[in-house]
Amino acid sequence: MINRALLLLTSETSLGNTGRGTGFYYDEMAAPYWTIRDLGWDITLASVAGGPGLPDPKTLVEPDKRPPNVARFMDDPLAIDALQTTAKAAKIQGSDYDCVFLPGGHGAMWDFDSNLIGDIVTDAWAASAIVGSVCHGPSGFLQAKEVNGDPLVHNKLVNSFTNRETKQIELIGVEPFLLETCLRDAGALFECSDNFTSHAVKDGRLITGQNPQSTEAVCRLLKESFEE
Repeated sequence: MINRALLLLTSETSLGNTGRGTGFYYDEMAAPYWTIRDLGWDITLASVAGGPGLPDPKTLVEPDKRPPNVARFMDDPLAIDALQTTAKAAKIQGSDYDCVFLPGGHGAMWDFDSNLIGDIVTDAWAASAIVGSVCHGPSGFLQAKEVNGDPLVHNKLVNSFTNRETKQIELIGVEPFLLETCLRDAGALFECSDNFTSHAVKDGRLITGQNPQSTEAVCRLLKESFEE
């Protein structure tokens, strides 16, 4: 039987009231995509709104500046077609998948903290799926639940984009909430490293990474989990 994975993307394109664009971070999607696809898994790309996946404009760089996973993704017709035709999140059943991964991007702060995304993650977790995320993606865990009804992150090692990092890039008061604070309030055992340095953690089937620099480490933990 072929294993199935879901990559779930933000559809938000406005960075609050700044007049700047946002979306998902390309490498935070492409790196886990190849980690999973290279193992022969079937991958579904979905987004909150469905239709074309919308990357953060600043991750659409010139070809010679693209991270290798992004360059590979953009050169692969199957991958690009999947990104142009993402499934709508409301039509997704989390229990259909062996892994659910939420890439980050600032847009996730506006449309991932919802019952819709929370229910997908909750159902996947209850079905024993591996659940992972990086950067702002863990905002999609805030409404997710354990089987006993506790917050999914309660008493689990977790990290995400930090309050200090948000302050450094001057987005406090722009983003609708502080992700680190909300994860801590939900009972997460939050840990992190210095600003914009790699930090990833695995607690059972839950894998999280702090920032874009953590994507590679998160993918290593994903692969280790698949091989257990």
